[in-house]
Amino acid sequence: MRVFLDLMWYFKAHKWRYLSGILVLIAISVIMLIPPQIVGMLVDRVSHKTLTTALLIRYGVVILTIAVILYILRYIWRILLFGAAVRLATQLRNQLYDHFTRMSPEFYHERRIGDLMAHSTNDIQAVEQTAMQGIMTFVDSIATGVAVIITMAVSLDWKLTIIALLPLPLVAWSSSYYGSLMHHRFGKAQAAFSDLNDRVQENISGVRVIKAFGQEQVEEVNFRHLSQDVVDKNMAVAKIDALFDPTISLVTGISFFLTIAVGAVFVVHGHLTLGQLTAFTMYLGQLVWPMLAFGWLFNIVERGHASYDRIRVLLATPAAITDHSDAVDAVPEGQIEFHMDAFQYPSQAAPLLKDLHLSVEAGQTLGIVGRTGSGKTTLFKLLLREFDAAEGSIRIGGRPITKYKLNSLRKGMSYVPQDHFLFSASIAENIAFAKPTASFEEIQMAAKIAAIHDDIVRFPAGYGTIVGERGVTLSGGQKQRISIARAILVDADILILDDCLSAVDAKTEQAILESLKANRSARTTLIATHRLSTIEHADYIIVLDDGCIVEQGTHEQLVLQNGWYKDMYQRQQLESLVEQGGTAG
Repeated sequence: MRVFLDLMWYFKAHKWRYLSGILVLIAISVIMLIPPQIVGMLVDRVSHKTLTTALLIRYGVVILTIAVILYILRYIWRILLFGAAVRLATQLRNQLYDHFTRMSPEFYHERRIGDLMAHSTNDIQAVEQTAMQGIMTFVDSIATGVAVIITMAVSLDWKLTIIALLPLPLVAWSSSYYGSLMHHRFGKAQAAFSDLNDRVQENISGVRVIKAFGQEQVEEVNFRHLSQDVVDKNMAVAKIDALFDPTISLVTGISFFLTIAVGAVFVVHGHLTLGQLTAFTMYLGQLVWPMLAFGWLFNIVERGHASYDRIRVLLATPAAITDHSDAVDAVPEGQIEFHMDAFQYPSQAAPLLKDLHLSVEAGQTLGIVGRTGSGKTTLFKLLLREFDAAEGSIRIGGRPITKYKLNSLRKGMSYVPQDHFLFSASIAENIAFAKPTASFEEIQMAAKIAAIHDDIVRFPAGYGTIVGERGVTLSGGQKQRISIARAILVDADILILDDCLSAVDAKTEQAILESLKANRSARTTLIATHRLSTIEHADYIIVLDDGCIVEQGTHEQLVLQNGWYKDMYQRQQLESLVEQGGTAG
């Protein structure tokens, strides 16, 4: 029952709704005591041959009235308690979503998407059932059980009541034992579902790769193994669940046997009338529900307990990147300064960036090149505060980026990552993602700068074309240019392009760069790329190797040096000539 204490913060916040629902449940339990008394009275009158038609009609009307009252009250408590439980589920779901949006990439490196989805669905549903059916069952079983037992003992026969209740300790013991087993096994079942959910998400996202390598059968076998594991663990839960009802039925059967056997003796000896025994038997029938509910309660509570523990662990995970207490709410602009003595990812043993010192004046274009893994993307992640560097700092406008609030810092930047993620929405909605209030003319202008407008208007639905999940209906180059248009539309002071022109041809690339140069002449642009033609126009270029700046200068200065940049530039120029010759032929 500890889960009720864990959820007390919510029960207190909605105490009037829960108190009202509980009072209605208690009222129902009290009203339910009346019909057996009426039936017992009628049975005695039948046995004494004193029952009249008028009396039968009168009591019939009373029972019908009670049925209508119970119908109304049961509707009310469902609205009160079930409505509150739905609100709890909504609140927890919102808390999880808010928590996910505040987490840094490090959190997602350690957590699987399928597992996070399982927390947001199955686990929340189990907690909702605890706050819904659990509260109802807990209150109703206690209220009904206590009311029935007191009525049986006071108004009928206390000796027969004690005899009928002798098997009840077996219910308490078995429910406690089954509950502990249920908690352990249900936790494993939820973890297995997370694994299955994660595999489905990965396979659907990577279905093209699976098909390309002909791994359909292998993945199908792996899926079947995971699916069977979920079945096995849920069957283990079901086996415990299946023990509750038979145990309660056994105890109930023993109680009925003792009641009828001993009650018949009491009737024969005149301690009870036939009507009183009938009423007692009906009350014992009402007592079956509290006993069944008690077992069901442990089932629900232990499921909710296991799930709420999983949710709390997730919510207790602190965000690695947070606003500092002295952070200002101002959009950064001005000179960018990098002073990075060393930076390494938490999961790595060696620094990825070392002794990196660099200054970019406001309005300049900086080109960043280097071998794969040299630290280009990492530099951008530090600028965006996806990670914080312990040994070094980055300043914008003379202020460390840690002194800006995260929302303000990122509002001052537009970022086009290597992974061009598009949402399952229209092209216009994807471009206007960061600026939903943008006019259609602004969206078109951004698309023209990104050299994607002509492609869009050729689609049957134009800007209303639905791109599908992750832009599945578009080519790689089209996705890149829509991502660029999305960043351009924001018109931020700092534009970051992380190798985002790799899938477009040289002519389209040149058109995009010329448009950017014309439209962002007074704004800062940072471009990381493997294609050196992309950053020929840059005001300054740095070459990274093993996290260090090994060459720096303008394009002309670097070409005159006998270094990596000159060798790579000449090689790419030769490759371009070969491709042009092959096309011409």
